Amino acid sequence: MKSLFSNIFFKMGVILVLILILLIPTSMVKDLIHERMNRQMEASQEVRSKHAMAQNLSGPVLTIPFVSTKNVRDAKGNMVKRTEKQFLHILPERLDIECQLRPETRKRGGIYEVVVYNSELKYKGLFDKINLDKHGIRPDQLRLNEAFITTGISDMKGLSQQVSLKVNDSVYNFDPGVTNEDIIHSGLNVPIQLDSLQEQLKISYNLGLKGSEGLMFAPIGKETTLKISSDWKDPSFNGNFLPDERKVSEDGFNATWKVFHLNRNYPQNWVGRKHSISNSMFGVDLKLPVDIYQKSERVAKYAMLFIVLTFLVFFFVEILNKVLIHPIQYILVGVALVLFYVLLIAFSEQLFFNLAYLVAAAMTILLVTFYCRSVLRTWGLASMTGSILTILYGFIFILIQLQDYALLFGSLGVFLILAVTMYFSRKIDWFAIIGTNDQSANEVEREES
Repeated sequence: MKSLFSNIFFKMGVILVLILILLIPTSMVKDLIHERMNRQMEASQEVRSKHAMAQNLSGPVLTIPFVSTKNVRDAKGNMVKRTEKQFLHILPERLDIECQLRPETRKRGGIYEVVVYNSELKYKGLFDKINLDKHGIRPDQLRLNEAFITTGISDMKGLSQQVSLKVNDSVYNFDPGVTNEDIIHSGLNVPIQLDSLQEQLKISYNLGLKGSEGLMFAPIGKETTLKISSDWKDPSFNGNFLPDERKVSEDGFNATWKVFHLNRNYPQNWVGRKHSISNSMFGVDLKLPVDIYQKSERVAKYAMLFIVLTFLVFFFVEILNKVLIHPIQYILVGVALVLFYVLLIAFSEQLFFNLAYLVAAAMTILLVTFYCRSVLRTWGLASMTGSILTILYGFIFILIQLQDYALLFGSLGVFLILAVTMYFSRKIDWFAIIGTNDQSANEVEREES
């Protein structure tokens, strides 16, 4: 058996098989990362559902019912007049929103963090005179006494105070729910006294609103201005529009948007459900800047690189120093390298990711180095193996910090590793090694006989 393992081709085949076998625990590590990610999402969902979900805000929208008459045929084929109630929806000429956002992080199960927030919003808007010409509606068809204003709130649990609407000099209290779902499906509504189509409506109201992770707005004004200020230092501006002005620092951020009606795909007024405003949302996300599971998954993608390079070092040690390393010893070192990722996940849930990476890498490097010392019986080769692992772990650590340049530096790093391997193996006479191994195998067989 010893003569068989001294054959270089047989040994290369064994090493290849061992690498393929180690794909199994490597895939199990990736499954573990996905499982922990799913548990994090479940914990986050539970916290958000009890506090309030991410909020999507739309409105205010002025809606005026009107009655239209159509000639239709009845069941007997006779022409009859049918009266139908429809809704004319009018968006504001100008809408100004100021938002003070106060986020905080909460933990679930002592491990999983979720971002929630309280916010104070101040709305000011203007509805201009109403022009009915393009809709073909006569003034006598309108039911001005049934007009109402609706504002959309995606998660009503987030409301923390009574909401009052000021229209010119009158004050109304919002009621829960929506009267009509042509545009807004969840929110508040209030009937208003509308005396004439020619009057301008200046409106204002304040919202005290809770939510989690995200806050989005619909630009329903002919000119919509949104200002958000917060002490959160890692905002992510999302949606169809980015801020025209923004300032992000360690003390928080300030952002200002200005969106015009020409920037979106729906008009200022229409009848019924002809248009949807949901695709024009914009705002800010307050997700945590570091996701340990995403980083762990990125590190785990290089697991095979670690195993292959470590086995390659062992293989060259065998060739150059004429020592035999048993396949069991190979696989024990491979398992130690795979265990690094489990340690990384476990420590990163309790410590900062960078510190967790340092602790898990140090434990793995020391374990493999001391094991190599006992196997190779020399500190020189064991130290070399430990140094190579240190360089590899350092290289991967730097790589995961460079999100935009990870592919460039990763490919350059692998190219450099290949170049170094080719450089140190350039003077090896592989045919001489094969011959030496065959001769050693024959001597072993004669001694055994």
